[in-house]
Amino acid sequence: MPSAKGYLDFILEQLPHTDEITYRAMMGEYILYFRGKVFGGIYDDRFLVKPTKSAKELMKDASLELPYEGAKEMLLVDNVEDREFLRELLDAMYDELPELKKKKH
Repeated sequence: MPSAKGYLDFILEQLPHTDEITYRAMMGEYILYFRGKVFGGIYDDRFLVKPTKSAKELMKDASLELPYEGAKEMLLVDNVEDREFLRELLDAMYDELPELKKKKH
């Protein structure tokens, strides 16, 4: 079931650093980028983030969920209305996120 654009818009409104967050639609879901690095996405109307060390520490009780069949597990963010928490989460995760690979032409 594809994610609703309305849910993406809601999550984007909650996230800090709005001018540094972008997204890309892919097969009915949305991949989220912070300063050019993938940090999570919207999958089946769930906000999931990469399970970095800092994300696991900040969300000790978060469940690991599959964004889609065959993917690596990601952490479910359930307190999406706490903007201060989301700011702390993104800031903590940023340095642990891998750089995007350059495409070969």
